[in-house]
Amino acid sequence: MAASVLSGSTGKRQVLRLDRDDWLMRLLLLLLIGWLAVTLILPLGWLLIKSFQDASGKFIGLHNYVVYFSTPALFESLWNSLFVAIVTTLIVIPWAYLYAYGLRRTCMPVRGFFYAVAMIPILAPSLLPAISLIYLFGNQGFFKAALMGESIYGPIGIIVSQVFYCFPHALMILVAALSIADARHYEAAKVLGASPFRTFLTVTLPGTKYGLISAAFVVFTLSITDFGIAKVIGGRFNVLATDIFKQVIGQQNFQMGAVVGFVLLLPAMVAFAVDRWVQGRQVALLSSKVVPLVASPQRGRDWGFLLISGLTALLILSILGVSVWASFITRWPYNLSLTLANYDFSNFDTDGWRSYWNSLELATLTAVFGTVLVFIGAYLTEKTRGFGLARGIAQFMAMLPMAVPGLVLGLAYIFFFNAPGNPFGFLYATLAIMVINSITHFYTVGHITATTALKQMDREFEAVSASLKVSLVRTFGRVTTPICLPAILDVSMYLFVNAMTTVSAVIFLYSSQTRVASVSIIHMDEAGFTASAAAMSVVIVMTSATVKALHWVATYMLEGKTQRWRHRRD
Repeated sequence: MAASVLSGSTGKRQVLRLDRDDWLMRLLLLLLIGWLAVTLILPLGWLLIKSFQDASGKFIGLHNYVVYFSTPALFESLWNSLFVAIVTTLIVIPWAYLYAYGLRRTCMPVRGFFYAVAMIPILAPSLLPAISLIYLFGNQGFFKAALMGESIYGPIGIIVSQVFYCFPHALMILVAALSIADARHYEAAKVLGASPFRTFLTVTLPGTKYGLISAAFVVFTLSITDFGIAKVIGGRFNVLATDIFKQVIGQQNFQMGAVVGFVLLLPAMVAFAVDRWVQGRQVALLSSKVVPLVASPQRGRDWGFLLISGLTALLILSILGVSVWASFITRWPYNLSLTLANYDFSNFDTDGWRSYWNSLELATLTAVFGTVLVFIGAYLTEKTRGFGLARGIAQFMAMLPMAVPGLVLGLAYIFFFNAPGNPFGFLYATLAIMVINSITHFYTVGHITATTALKQMDREFEAVSASLKVSLVRTFGRVTTPICLPAILDVSMYLFVNAMTTVSAVIFLYSSQTRVASVSIIHMDEAGFTASAAAMSVVIVMTSATVKALHWVATYMLEGKTQRWRHRRD
Protein backbone atom coordinates (compact mmCIF):
# COMPACT_ATOMS: atom_id res chain seq x y z
CA MET A 1 0.00 0.00 0.00
CA ALA A 2 1.32 3.45 -0.91
CA ALA A 3 2.31 5.74 1.92
CA SER A 4 3.62 9.26 2.54
CA VAL A 5 5.58 10.69 5.45
CA LEU A 6 4.28 13.50 7.67
CA SER A 7 5.73 15.32 10.68
CA GLY A 8 3.68 15.04 13.82
CA SER A 9 3.18 17.73 16.45
CA THR A 10 5.79 16.00 18.61
CA GLY A 11 8.41 16.27 15.90
CA LYS A 12 8.38 12.51 15.19
CA ARG A 13 7.94 11.26 11.64
CA GLN A 14 4.55 9.66 11.10
CA VAL A 15 3.60 7.55 8.14
CA LEU A 16 0.29 8.35 6.48
CA ARG A 17 -0.93 5.33 4.58
CA LEU A 18 -2.98 6.23 1.54
CA ASP A 19 -5.86 4.10 0.32
CA ARG A 20 -7.96 4.40 -2.81
CA ASP A 21 -10.18 7.09 -1.30
CA ASP A 22 -7.14 9.22 -0.44
CA TRP A 23 -5.86 9.03 -4.00
CA LEU A 24 -9.33 9.89 -5.31
CA MET A 25 -9.53 12.98 -3.08
CA ARG A 26 -6.08 14.11 -4.14
CA LEU A 27 -6.97 13.67 -7.79
CA LEU A 28 -10.19 15.64 -7.33
CA LEU A 29 -8.28 18.35 -5.45
CA LEU A 30 -5.89 18.71 -8.39
CA LEU A 31 -8.89 18.94 -10.74
CA LEU A 32 -10.32 21.72 -8.54
CA ILE A 33 -7.02 23.61 -8.77
CA GLY A 34 -7.10 23.12 -12.54
CA TRP A 35 -10.66 24.44 -12.72
CA LEU A 36 -9.82 27.56 -10.75
CA ALA A 37 -6.68 28.06 -12.82
CA VAL A 38 -8.64 27.97 -16.07
CA THR A 39 -11.58 30.05 -14.85
CA LEU A 40 -9.67 32.61 -12.75
CA ILE A 41 -5.86 32.66 -12.88
CA LEU A 42 -5.34 32.27 -16.64
CA PRO A 43 -7.99 34.88 -17.63
CA LEU A 44 -6.45 37.41 -15.23
CA GLY A 45 -3.03 36.57 -16.65
CA TRP A 46 -4.33 37.19 -20.19
CA LEU A 47 -5.74 40.51 -19.04
CA LEU A 48 -2.35 41.51 -17.62
CA ILE A 49 -0.59 40.55 -20.84
CA LYS A 50 -3.11 42.53 -22.90
CA SER A 51 -2.34 45.68 -20.91
CA PHE A 52 1.29 45.51 -22.12
CA GLN A 53 0.39 45.16 -25.82
CA ASP A 54 -0.70 47.49 -28.60
CA ALA A 55 -3.67 46.91 -30.92
CA SER A 56 -1.62 44.54 -33.09
CA GLY A 57 -0.57 42.42 -30.12
CA LYS A 58 3.01 43.73 -30.02
CA PHE A 59 4.66 44.09 -26.60
CA ILE A 60 5.08 47.79 -25.73
CA GLY A 61 5.91 47.60 -22.02
CA LEU A 62 4.38 50.22 -19.75
CA HIS A 63 3.37 52.55 -22.58
CA ASN A 64 -0.39 51.99 -22.04
CA TYR A 65 -0.02 52.75 -18.33
CA VAL A 66 1.94 55.91 -19.08
CA VAL A 67 -0.82 57.03 -21.46
CA TYR A 68 -3.46 56.28 -18.86
CA PHE A 69 -1.84 58.20 -16.00
CA SER A 70 -0.94 61.12 -18.28
CA THR A 71 -4.52 61.48 -19.56
CA PRO A 72 -6.36 63.74 -17.07
CA ALA A 73 -9.85 62.55 -18.05
CA LEU A 74 -8.91 58.90 -17.44
CA PHE A 75 -6.83 59.48 -14.31
CA GLU A 76 -9.62 61.60 -12.80
CA SER A 77 -11.88 58.53 -12.81
CA LEU A 78 -9.60 56.86 -10.28
CA TRP A 79 -10.05 59.70 -7.80
CA ASN A 80 -13.79 59.80 -8.49
CA SER A 81 -14.05 56.09 -7.71
CA LEU A 82 -12.04 56.44 -4.52
CA PHE A 83 -14.13 59.45 -3.45
CA VAL A 84 -17.42 57.60 -3.98
CA ALA A 85 -16.17 54.46 -2.22
CA ILE A 86 -14.79 56.32 0.80
CA VAL A 87 -17.88 58.51 1.30
CA THR A 88 -20.20 55.52 0.88
CA THR A 89 -18.21 53.58 3.47
CA LEU A 90 -18.25 56.48 5.93
CA ILE A 91 -22.05 56.68 5.66
CA VAL A 92 -22.90 52.97 5.60
CA ILE A 93 -20.74 51.67 8.46
CA PRO A 94 -22.03 53.93 11.30
CA TRP A 95 -25.60 53.60 10.05
CA ALA A 96 -25.43 49.82 9.74
CA TYR A 97 -23.74 49.58 13.14
CA LEU A 98 -26.58 51.46 14.83
CA TYR A 99 -29.14 49.29 13.04
CA ALA A 100 -27.30 46.08 13.98
CA TYR A 101 -26.96 47.27 17.58
CA GLY A 102 -30.72 47.77 17.72
CA LEU A 103 -31.28 44.24 16.41
CA ARG A 104 -28.86 42.49 18.77
CA ARG A 105 -28.36 44.64 21.88
CA THR A 106 -31.84 46.08 22.57
CA CYS A 107 -35.32 44.80 23.29
CA MET A 108 -37.08 46.88 20.65
CA PRO A 109 -40.12 45.11 19.13
CA VAL A 110 -40.39 43.38 15.70
CA ARG A 111 -36.65 42.98 15.27
CA GLY A 112 -37.18 40.10 12.86
CA PHE A 113 -39.24 42.35 10.60
CA PHE A 114 -36.57 45.05 10.58
CA TYR A 115 -33.87 42.54 9.70
CA ALA A 116 -35.95 41.12 6.84
CA VAL A 117 -36.60 44.61 5.43
CA ALA A 118 -32.91 45.48 5.60
CA MET A 119 -32.09 42.41 3.47
CA ILE A 120 -34.37 43.49 0.60
CA PRO A 121 -31.62 45.33 -1.36
CA ILE A 122 -29.75 42.04 -1.73
CA LEU A 123 -32.69 40.67 -3.73
CA ALA A 124 -32.65 43.60 -6.16
CA PRO A 125 -30.24 44.51 -8.96
CA SER A 126 -28.00 47.43 -8.03
CA LEU A 127 -29.72 49.51 -10.74
CA LEU A 128 -33.04 49.62 -8.85
CA PRO A 129 -32.14 52.38 -6.34
CA ALA A 130 -30.68 54.48 -9.17
CA ILE A 131 -33.95 54.21 -11.12
CA SER A 132 -35.97 55.15 -8.05
CA LEU A 133 -33.79 58.20 -7.39
CA ILE A 134 -34.31 59.37 -10.98
CA TYR A 135 -38.08 59.35 -10.39
CA LEU A 136 -37.66 61.18 -7.09
CA PHE A 137 -34.91 63.69 -7.85
CA GLY A 138 -34.30 63.50 -11.61
CA ASN A 139 -34.96 66.23 -14.16
CA GLN A 140 -38.70 65.57 -13.80
CA GLY A 141 -38.65 64.15 -10.28
CA PHE A 142 -41.08 64.90 -7.48
CA PHE A 143 -38.45 66.37 -5.18
CA LYS A 144 -36.00 67.86 -7.66
CA ALA A 145 -36.15 71.22 -5.85
CA ALA A 146 -34.93 69.57 -2.62
CA LEU A 147 -31.45 69.29 -4.13
CA MET A 148 -31.23 73.09 -4.27
CA GLY A 149 -29.82 73.27 -7.76
CA GLU A 150 -27.60 70.19 -7.52
CA SER A 151 -28.11 67.28 -9.91
CA ILE A 152 -28.88 63.72 -8.91
CA TYR A 153 -26.95 62.61 -12.00
CA GLY A 154 -23.44 62.37 -10.61
CA PRO A 155 -21.73 61.72 -7.27
CA ILE A 156 -24.85 62.44 -5.19
CA GLY A 157 -26.97 59.88 -7.02
CA ILE A 158 -24.17 57.31 -7.09
CA ILE A 159 -23.44 57.61 -3.36
CA VAL A 160 -27.09 57.47 -2.26
CA SER A 161 -27.70 54.44 -4.49
CA GLN A 162 -24.52 52.76 -3.20
CA VAL A 163 -25.65 53.29 0.39
CA PHE A 164 -28.90 51.44 -0.37
CA TYR A 165 -27.03 48.68 -2.23
CA CYS A 166 -24.22 48.17 0.32
CA PHE A 167 -26.19 48.55 3.55
CA PRO A 168 -27.34 44.91 3.97
CA HIS A 169 -23.86 43.54 3.22
CA ALA A 170 -22.40 45.56 6.08
CA LEU A 171 -25.36 44.79 8.32
CA MET A 172 -24.92 41.01 8.06
CA ILE A 173 -21.30 41.27 9.21
CA LEU A 174 -22.08 43.68 12.04
CA VAL A 175 -25.07 41.66 13.26
CA ALA A 176 -22.75 38.66 13.56
CA ALA A 177 -20.14 40.76 15.39
CA LEU A 178 -22.69 42.14 17.86
CA SER A 179 -24.16 38.69 18.51
CA ILE A 180 -21.01 37.72 20.42
CA ALA A 181 -20.55 39.24 23.87
CA ASP A 182 -19.60 38.20 27.39
CA ALA A 183 -21.92 39.64 30.03
CA ARG A 184 -19.12 39.59 32.64
CA HIS A 185 -17.35 42.47 30.90
CA TYR A 186 -20.46 44.62 31.12
CA GLU A 187 -21.04 43.67 34.74
CA ALA A 188 -17.47 44.69 35.57
CA ALA A 189 -17.94 48.03 33.82
CA LYS A 190 -21.13 48.63 35.78
CA VAL A 191 -19.47 47.78 39.09
CA LEU A 192 -16.65 50.23 38.28
CA GLY A 193 -19.22 52.97 37.71
CA ALA A 194 -18.66 53.37 33.96
CA SER A 195 -21.37 55.29 32.14
CA PRO A 196 -23.23 53.60 29.26
CA PHE A 197 -21.29 55.70 26.75
CA ARG A 198 -17.94 54.85 28.34
CA THR A 199 -18.92 51.17 28.44
CA PHE A 200 -19.68 51.37 24.73
CA LEU A 201 -16.27 52.92 23.99
CA THR A 202 -14.25 50.56 26.18
CA VAL A 203 -16.16 47.26 25.88
CA THR A 204 -18.62 47.15 22.98
CA LEU A 205 -16.57 48.93 20.33
CA PRO A 206 -13.29 47.03 20.93
CA GLY A 207 -15.22 43.76 20.96
CA THR A 208 -16.62 44.43 17.49
CA LYS A 209 -13.64 46.18 15.88
CA TYR A 210 -12.83 43.26 13.59
CA GLY A 211 -16.38 43.13 12.34
CA LEU A 212 -16.30 46.89 11.75
CA ILE A 213 -13.07 46.68 9.77
CA SER A 214 -14.29 43.74 7.72
CA ALA A 215 -17.61 45.46 6.95
CA ALA A 216 -15.77 48.65 5.93
CA PHE A 217 -13.61 46.81 3.43
CA VAL A 218 -16.61 44.93 2.02
CA VAL A 219 -18.52 48.17 1.47
CA PHE A 220 -15.46 49.90 0.00
CA THR A 221 -14.90 47.05 -2.47
CA LEU A 222 -18.56 46.80 -3.48
CA SER A 223 -18.89 50.52 -4.10
CA ILE A 224 -15.64 51.01 -6.00
CA THR A 225 -16.32 48.08 -8.34
CA ASP A 226 -20.05 48.46 -9.04
CA PHE A 227 -20.97 49.24 -12.64
CA GLY A 228 -24.77 49.35 -12.83
CA ILE A 229 -25.40 52.31 -10.53
CA ALA A 230 -22.79 54.55 -12.14
CA LYS A 231 -24.05 53.59 -15.60
CA VAL A 232 -27.67 54.55 -14.84
CA ILE A 233 -27.28 57.65 -12.67
CA GLY A 234 -23.63 58.67 -13.00
CA GLY A 235 -24.19 61.21 -15.77
CA ARG A 236 -20.86 62.76 -16.78
CA PHE A 237 -19.21 61.77 -13.50
CA ASN A 238 -16.82 59.08 -14.72
CA VAL A 239 -15.62 56.25 -12.50
CA LEU A 240 -13.32 53.32 -13.21
CA ALA A 241 -16.15 50.86 -13.82
CA THR A 242 -17.80 52.97 -16.51
CA ASP A 243 -14.40 53.83 -18.01
CA ILE A 244 -13.74 50.14 -18.67
CA PHE A 245 -17.09 49.84 -20.43
CA LYS A 246 -16.46 52.96 -22.53
CA GLN A 247 -12.97 51.86 -23.56
CA VAL A 248 -14.01 48.34 -24.53
CA ILE A 249 -17.54 48.73 -25.89
CA GLY A 250 -17.56 52.38 -26.92
CA GLN A 251 -14.07 52.80 -28.37
CA GLN A 252 -13.03 49.16 -28.92
CA ASN A 253 -9.76 50.03 -27.17
CA PHE A 254 -9.19 46.69 -25.51
CA GLN A 255 -5.64 47.48 -24.41
CA MET A 256 -6.68 50.58 -22.48
CA GLY A 257 -9.66 48.67 -21.12
CA ALA A 258 -7.20 46.10 -19.75
CA VAL A 259 -5.16 48.88 -18.13
CA VAL A 260 -8.23 50.40 -16.47
CA GLY A 261 -9.26 46.91 -15.39
CA PHE A 262 -6.02 46.41 -13.51
CA VAL A 263 -6.22 49.88 -12.01
CA LEU A 264 -9.68 48.93 -10.71
CA LEU A 265 -8.37 45.58 -9.48
CA LEU A 266 -5.60 47.11 -7.37
CA PRO A 267 -7.70 48.90 -4.68
CA ALA A 268 -9.99 45.86 -4.46
CA MET A 269 -6.96 43.58 -3.98
CA VAL A 270 -5.45 45.89 -1.35
CA ALA A 271 -8.74 46.04 0.56
CA PHE A 272 -9.04 42.25 0.39
CA ALA A 273 -5.46 41.69 1.57
CA VAL A 274 -5.85 44.07 4.53
CA ASP A 275 -9.17 42.44 5.46
CA ARG A 276 -7.54 38.98 5.41
CA TRP A 277 -4.68 40.29 7.57
CA VAL A 278 -7.09 41.81 10.07
CA GLN A 279 -9.14 38.63 10.29
CA GLY A 280 -5.94 36.66 10.82
CA ARG A 281 -5.21 38.77 13.91
CA GLN A 282 -8.69 38.25 15.35
CA VAL A 283 -8.78 36.26 18.56
CA ALA A 284 -11.60 34.33 20.14
CA LEU A 285 -13.89 36.56 22.17
CA LEU A 286 -15.67 33.77 23.99
CA SER A 287 -14.24 31.15 26.32
CA SER A 288 -15.80 28.03 27.74
CA LYS A 289 -16.75 30.06 30.83
CA VAL A 290 -18.62 32.73 28.90
CA VAL A 291 -21.81 34.24 30.28
CA PRO A 292 -23.95 35.20 27.26
CA LEU A 293 -25.10 38.79 27.22
CA VAL A 294 -28.88 39.12 27.28
CA ALA A 295 -30.29 42.57 26.56
CA SER A 296 -32.53 43.95 29.27
CA PRO A 297 -35.45 46.28 28.51
CA GLN A 298 -34.67 50.01 28.70
CA ARG A 299 -37.57 52.09 27.55
CA GLY A 300 -35.67 55.16 26.32
CA ARG A 301 -32.96 53.20 24.52
CA ASP A 302 -35.37 50.72 22.96
CA TRP A 303 -37.68 53.43 21.64
CA GLY A 304 -34.70 55.38 20.31
CA PHE A 305 -33.43 52.43 18.30
CA LEU A 306 -36.96 51.62 17.21
CA LEU A 307 -37.12 55.12 15.71
CA ILE A 308 -33.78 54.68 13.93
CA SER A 309 -34.74 51.25 12.62
CA GLY A 310 -38.20 52.41 11.60
CA LEU A 311 -36.84 55.35 9.59
CA THR A 312 -34.26 53.13 7.91
CA ALA A 313 -36.83 50.50 7.02
CA LEU A 314 -39.14 53.24 5.70
CA LEU A 315 -36.38 54.57 3.43
CA ILE A 316 -35.61 51.09 2.08
CA LEU A 317 -39.28 50.32 1.45
CA SER A 318 -39.78 53.77 -0.10
CA ILE A 319 -37.00 53.26 -2.64
CA LEU A 320 -38.38 49.85 -3.51
CA GLY A 321 -41.93 51.21 -3.57
CA VAL A 322 -41.03 54.02 -5.99
CA SER A 323 -39.72 51.47 -8.51
CA VAL A 324 -42.81 49.31 -8.08
CA TRP A 325 -45.12 52.32 -8.52
CA ALA A 326 -43.12 53.65 -11.48
CA SER A 327 -43.40 50.30 -13.24
CA PHE A 328 -47.20 50.79 -13.45
CA ILE A 329 -47.19 54.46 -14.61
CA THR A 330 -48.46 55.05 -18.15
CA ARG A 331 -46.15 57.95 -19.04
CA TRP A 332 -44.13 59.85 -16.49
CA PRO A 333 -44.81 62.67 -15.57
CA TYR A 334 -47.64 63.46 -18.00
CA ASN A 335 -49.99 60.51 -17.49
CA LEU A 336 -49.89 58.94 -14.03
CA SER A 337 -52.67 56.45 -14.62
CA LEU A 338 -51.82 52.83 -13.86
CA THR A 339 -51.16 50.27 -16.58
CA LEU A 340 -49.55 46.88 -17.13
CA ALA A 341 -48.14 47.94 -20.50
CA ASN A 342 -44.67 48.47 -19.06
CA TYR A 343 -44.45 44.75 -18.38
CA ASP A 344 -44.93 43.95 -22.06
CA PHE A 345 -41.20 44.12 -22.59
CA SER A 346 -41.44 43.29 -26.29
CA ASN A 347 -42.58 46.89 -26.86
CA PHE A 348 -39.41 48.30 -25.30
CA ASP A 349 -36.68 45.72 -25.93
CA THR A 350 -36.05 43.39 -28.85
CA ASP A 351 -35.65 40.44 -26.47
CA GLY A 352 -38.95 41.00 -24.67
CA TRP A 353 -39.33 38.50 -21.83
CA ARG A 354 -36.56 36.29 -23.23
CA SER A 355 -33.90 38.16 -21.27
CA TYR A 356 -35.76 37.36 -18.05
CA TRP A 357 -35.92 33.66 -18.89
CA ASN A 358 -32.22 33.78 -19.73
CA SER A 359 -31.57 35.24 -16.28
CA LEU A 360 -33.68 32.57 -14.66
CA GLU A 361 -31.80 29.86 -16.54
CA LEU A 362 -28.45 31.45 -15.70
CA ALA A 363 -29.33 31.71 -12.00
CA THR A 364 -30.66 28.14 -11.83
CA LEU A 365 -27.64 26.60 -13.56
CA THR A 366 -25.27 28.69 -11.45
CA ALA A 367 -27.04 27.58 -8.26
CA VAL A 368 -27.12 23.88 -9.21
CA PHE A 369 -23.65 23.38 -10.66
CA GLY A 370 -22.06 26.04 -8.47
CA THR A 371 -23.35 24.49 -5.25
CA VAL A 372 -22.03 21.07 -6.24
CA LEU A 373 -18.63 22.47 -7.19
CA VAL A 374 -18.34 24.74 -4.16
CA PHE A 375 -19.34 22.10 -1.62
CA ILE A 376 -17.15 19.36 -3.07
CA GLY A 377 -14.29 21.85 -3.34
CA ALA A 378 -14.69 22.87 0.29
CA TYR A 379 -14.87 19.20 1.31
CA LEU A 380 -11.63 18.45 -0.54
CA THR A 381 -9.71 21.37 0.98
CA GLU A 382 -11.01 20.56 4.45
CA LYS A 383 -10.98 16.75 4.56
CA THR A 384 -8.11 15.64 2.31
CA ARG A 385 -5.43 13.94 4.40
CA GLY A 386 -1.93 15.31 3.96
CA PHE A 387 -1.18 16.94 0.57
CA GLY A 388 -0.68 20.24 2.39
CA LEU A 389 0.82 22.22 -0.50
CA ALA A 390 -2.05 21.43 -2.87
CA ARG A 391 -4.62 22.15 -0.16
CA GLY A 392 -2.99 25.49 0.56
CA ILE A 393 -2.98 26.42 -3.13
CA ALA A 394 -6.62 25.41 -3.51
CA GLN A 395 -7.61 27.41 -0.41
CA PHE A 396 -5.79 30.50 -1.66
CA MET A 397 -7.38 30.23 -5.11
CA ALA A 398 -10.81 29.73 -3.54
CA MET A 399 -10.45 32.99 -1.60
CA LEU A 400 -9.11 35.03 -4.52
CA PRO A 401 -12.41 35.62 -6.45
CA MET A 402 -13.67 37.85 -3.62
CA ALA A 403 -10.94 40.35 -4.53
CA VAL A 404 -11.68 40.38 -8.27
CA PRO A 405 -14.42 42.78 -9.46
CA GLY A 406 -17.01 41.17 -11.72
CA LEU A 407 -16.34 43.74 -14.43
CA VAL A 408 -12.62 42.86 -14.46
CA LEU A 409 -13.33 39.12 -14.52
CA GLY A 410 -15.78 39.54 -17.40
CA LEU A 411 -13.22 41.55 -19.39
CA ALA A 412 -10.55 38.93 -18.66
CA TYR A 413 -12.87 36.25 -20.03
CA ILE A 414 -13.14 38.16 -23.33
CA PHE A 415 -9.37 38.10 -23.79
CA PHE A 416 -8.83 34.53 -22.60
CA PHE A 417 -11.71 32.58 -24.12
CA ASN A 418 -11.61 34.54 -27.36
CA ALA A 419 -7.86 34.12 -27.80
CA PRO A 420 -6.80 32.32 -31.02
CA GLY A 421 -5.94 28.70 -30.38
CA ASN A 422 -7.66 28.50 -26.99
CA PRO A 423 -9.23 25.01 -26.79
CA PHE A 424 -12.02 26.47 -24.65
CA GLY A 425 -12.92 29.05 -27.28
CA PHE A 426 -16.14 27.21 -28.13
CA LEU A 427 -17.59 28.53 -24.86
CA TYR A 428 -17.36 32.16 -25.98
CA ALA A 429 -20.71 33.99 -26.40
CA THR A 430 -22.67 31.08 -24.88
CA LEU A 431 -24.76 30.82 -21.75
CA ALA A 432 -22.22 28.30 -20.44
CA ILE A 433 -19.46 30.90 -20.19
CA MET A 434 -21.81 33.18 -18.25
CA VAL A 435 -22.56 30.33 -15.83
CA ILE A 436 -18.84 29.62 -15.41
CA ASN A 437 -18.14 33.30 -14.87
CA SER A 438 -20.89 33.62 -12.26
CA ILE A 439 -19.77 30.52 -10.35
CA THR A 440 -16.19 31.78 -10.28
CA HIS A 441 -17.14 35.34 -9.36
CA PHE A 442 -19.27 34.29 -6.39
CA TYR A 443 -17.20 31.27 -5.39
CA THR A 444 -15.54 32.62 -2.24
CA VAL A 445 -18.57 33.30 -0.04
CA GLY A 446 -20.04 29.89 -0.85
CA HIS A 447 -16.69 28.25 -0.09
CA ILE A 448 -16.46 29.98 3.29
CA THR A 449 -20.03 28.96 4.13
CA ALA A 450 -19.43 25.32 3.21
CA THR A 451 -16.06 25.19 5.00
CA THR A 452 -17.61 26.60 8.17
CA ALA A 453 -20.23 23.84 8.13
CA LEU A 454 -17.64 21.13 7.45
CA LYS A 455 -15.42 22.34 10.31
CA GLN A 456 -18.27 21.50 12.70
CA MET A 457 -17.90 17.84 11.75
CA ASP A 458 -15.28 15.83 13.61
CA ARG A 459 -12.77 13.94 11.45
CA GLU A 460 -13.78 10.83 13.37
CA PHE A 461 -16.67 10.41 10.92
CA GLU A 462 -14.24 9.64 8.11
CA ALA A 463 -12.00 7.56 10.41
CA VAL A 464 -14.91 5.38 11.54
CA SER A 465 -16.11 4.96 7.96
CA ALA A 466 -12.63 3.89 6.88
CA SER A 467 -12.36 1.38 9.73
CA LEU A 468 -15.71 -0.10 8.69
CA LYS A 469 -14.53 -0.31 5.05
CA VAL A 470 -17.25 2.17 3.98
CA SER A 471 -16.31 4.05 0.81
CA LEU A 472 -15.70 7.77 0.78
CA VAL A 473 -18.53 8.33 -1.69
CA ARG A 474 -21.00 6.47 0.52
CA THR A 475 -19.94 8.42 3.63
CA PHE A 476 -20.15 11.68 1.72
CA GLY A 477 -23.68 10.89 0.53
CA ARG A 478 -25.05 9.31 3.69
CA VAL A 479 -23.39 11.39 6.43
CA THR A 480 -21.63 14.55 5.28
CA THR A 481 -24.26 15.88 2.88
CA PRO A 482 -27.30 15.44 5.19
CA ILE A 483 -25.50 17.06 8.11
CA CYS A 484 -24.47 20.04 5.96
CA LEU A 485 -27.78 20.45 4.11
CA PRO A 486 -28.65 23.83 5.67
CA ALA A 487 -25.29 25.23 4.54
CA ILE A 488 -25.73 23.68 1.09
CA LEU A 489 -29.10 25.38 0.73
CA ASP A 490 -27.59 28.69 1.87
CA VAL A 491 -24.88 28.38 -0.81
CA SER A 492 -27.41 27.62 -3.53
CA MET A 493 -29.58 30.57 -2.46
CA TYR A 494 -26.60 32.91 -2.45
CA LEU A 495 -25.50 31.82 -5.93
CA PHE A 496 -29.02 32.04 -7.37
CA VAL A 497 -29.76 35.56 -6.12
CA ASN A 498 -26.39 36.97 -7.13
CA ALA A 499 -26.54 35.42 -10.60
CA MET A 500 -30.07 36.76 -10.99
CA THR A 501 -29.16 40.32 -10.05
CA THR A 502 -25.59 40.75 -11.33
CA VAL A 503 -24.76 43.01 -14.23
CA SER A 504 -21.02 43.68 -13.94
CA ALA A 505 -20.05 40.01 -14.10
CA VAL A 506 -21.82 39.38 -17.42
CA ILE A 507 -21.93 42.77 -19.16
CA PHE A 508 -19.11 41.77 -21.56
CA LEU A 509 -20.13 38.14 -22.10
CA TYR A 510 -23.69 38.06 -23.39
CA SER A 511 -24.67 37.58 -27.01
CA SER A 512 -27.85 38.45 -28.89
CA GLN A 513 -29.27 35.11 -27.74
CA THR A 514 -28.09 35.18 -24.13
CA ARG A 515 -28.78 38.74 -22.96
CA VAL A 516 -29.99 38.67 -19.36
CA ALA A 517 -32.55 40.82 -17.54
CA SER A 518 -30.05 43.07 -15.73
CA VAL A 519 -28.42 44.00 -19.05
CA SER A 520 -31.84 44.64 -20.61
CA ILE A 521 -32.57 47.07 -17.76
CA ILE A 522 -29.53 49.13 -18.79
CA HIS A 523 -30.53 49.07 -22.45
CA MET A 524 -34.13 50.09 -21.74
CA ASP A 525 -32.99 52.89 -19.44
CA GLU A 526 -30.57 54.18 -22.10
CA ALA A 527 -33.39 54.14 -24.66
CA GLY A 528 -35.56 56.27 -22.37
CA PHE A 529 -37.91 53.45 -21.30
CA THR A 530 -37.28 53.98 -17.60
CA ALA A 531 -40.67 52.66 -16.50
CA SER A 532 -40.06 49.39 -18.31
CA ALA A 533 -36.58 49.21 -16.79
CA ALA A 534 -38.21 49.63 -13.37
CA ALA A 535 -40.68 46.88 -14.26
CA MET A 536 -37.89 44.44 -15.10
CA SER A 537 -36.17 45.33 -11.82
CA VAL A 538 -39.38 44.58 -9.94
CA VAL A 539 -39.70 41.21 -11.71
CA ILE A 540 -36.16 40.32 -10.59
CA VAL A 541 -36.94 41.33 -6.99
CA MET A 542 -40.14 39.26 -6.96
CA THR A 543 -38.31 36.25 -8.40
CA SER A 544 -35.52 36.49 -5.84
CA ALA A 545 -38.03 36.96 -3.01
CA THR A 546 -40.02 33.91 -4.16
CA VAL A 547 -36.92 31.75 -4.27
CA LYS A 548 -35.89 33.06 -0.86
CA ALA A 549 -39.30 32.07 0.53
CA LEU A 550 -38.92 28.58 -0.97
CA HIS A 551 -35.45 28.40 0.53
CA TRP A 552 -36.86 29.24 3.96
CA VAL A 553 -39.57 26.57 3.63
CA ALA A 554 -37.06 23.95 2.45
CA THR A 555 -34.70 24.79 5.32
CA TYR A 556 -37.53 24.57 7.85
CA MET A 557 -38.64 21.18 6.53
CA LEU A 558 -35.13 19.76 6.40
CA GLU A 559 -34.42 20.91 9.95
CA GLY A 560 -37.17 18.58 11.11
CA LYS A 561 -35.91 15.60 9.09
CA THR A 562 -32.12 15.78 8.89
CA GLN A 563 -31.16 18.11 11.74
CA ARG A 564 -32.93 16.54 14.73
CA TRP A 565 -29.56 15.52 16.13
CA ARG A 566 -28.83 19.23 16.75
CA HIS A 567 -31.69 19.52 19.24
CA ARG A 568 -31.33 18.17 22.74
CA ARG A 569 -34.07 15.89 24.03
CA ASP A 570 -35.06 15.98 27.69
